Amino acid sequence: MKKTFKIFSFSILFGVCLMFVFAAKPINEFPNTSENYQIKALKVPLKMTFAGENVPVNQPDIKERIDRELLVNTYWQSNGLLLIKRANKYFPIIEPILKKHHVPDDFKYLAMIESGLMNVTSPAGAKGIWQIMKNTAIEYGLEVNSTIDERYHLEKSTIAACEYLKASKEIFGSWAMAAAAYNAGNAGISRQIEIQKVDNYFDLLLNKETARYLPRMIALKEIMKNPRNYGFYFESEDLYESSPVRIIKVKENIDDLALFAQNQGINYKLLKRHNPWMLTNSLLVNEDQIYKLKIPKK
Repeated sequence: MKKTFKIFSFSILFGVCLMFVFAAKPINEFPNTSENYQIKALKVPLKMTFAGENVPVNQPDIKERIDRELLVNTYWQSNGLLLIKRANKYFPIIEPILKKHHVPDDFKYLAMIESGLMNVTSPAGAKGIWQIMKNTAIEYGLEVNSTIDERYHLEKSTIAACEYLKASKEIFGSWAMAAAAYNAGNAGISRQIEIQKVDNYFDLLLNKETARYLPRMIALKEIMKNPRNYGFYFESEDLYESSPVRIIKVKENIDDLALFAQNQGINYKLLKRHNPWMLTNSLLVNEDQIYKLKIPKK
């Protein structure tokens, strides 16, 4: 009994001694899984442009806003890498449309910040990669009803976005202001110009979302053009790619899209993924109307 008590007492004493030894040891002497991981401050480039227009990074508040977006989009690594992967899939479709409609190439980053290059729906009801509201979509020639929503049609919605941006550029005189108007609306920007008596995006005091809007595009442009400078390493095979497709013209109703897909050698899922603007399991075609469907090649 006494021997057992002595062993027990010694064990407690030894344990207490160990606690004091480890407590006295500096914390940086303990190895940990993050010792090689570093969070570094980023350098805001001294010269930056958007759509051919200079960005006043010499102004402290502008530099700070761009620095914030560089940090957020660099250290949210999973999201940043996903954007890079998706850009390889969708930018080759968006870029020639922007060029054809005389909209600067930098506006592809607008689609990126609006939706993450995904067909999503905002709380306000904006839809598609370009996040277009229903009334705006109809105004710019997109078909939106209970069976068709061309806001999910990448090519057509990109054209509509181009027309909106060009109209805003005509009103406000700069592409930066056109970008702000895409977020806040032409009326919203016009109201702020009237109140504040300035017509330069970088001089306007805007709501939080619109104030971050252009700096986010500028930051993503910088990261996308120089990914390794911001810690993004990948091989070409890591990037997402568009599947080769053939286009078929549809002039008559399709009562069953699943059966139609099987007749085309694919399944319903593939048909809808390549043509997300079709909302139901059938397609109603009015007289003199033609729809172009993308059918993935084998």
